Amino acid sequence: MRRRSLLARLHAGRVGVKEVCDAGPYLLQAAKFHGESSDVICPVCRKEHVTYVSWVFGEQLKHADNSARSNAELARMATMFEEFNVFVVEVCRTCNWNHLVQSYVLGTGGHHGRGRGRRTVAE
Repeated sequence: MRRRSLLARLHAGRVGVKEVCDAGPYLLQAAKFHGESSDVICPVCRKEHVTYVSWVFGEQLKHADNSARSNAELARMATMFEEFNVFVVEVCRTCNWNHLVQSYVLGTGGHHGRGRGRRTVAE
């Protein structure tokens, strides 16, 4: 809903393109090297597919905290750490559009070797 609302305000001229297309260089690099391609066309420039970047946060992650990770890395990490948060951002590398599209929790839940899979932050 937030994404739709923001895009509606953009297309109505109530929000400027520079306000919504503000991905920083670190996010753009993460999209290039760690992102997962999608079938979704950028809702702003409509020139390319957005890339999904997964950011991880968690006390147990130490050096991996606040970094971008691929889906393969997330699956591995889910079996190694008790709990960490994942925030998925869609990024357009052409116009710098970026928006949080999903957040969830991964980890073993205290059971080593057994991932509990994706859970929403509310769970």
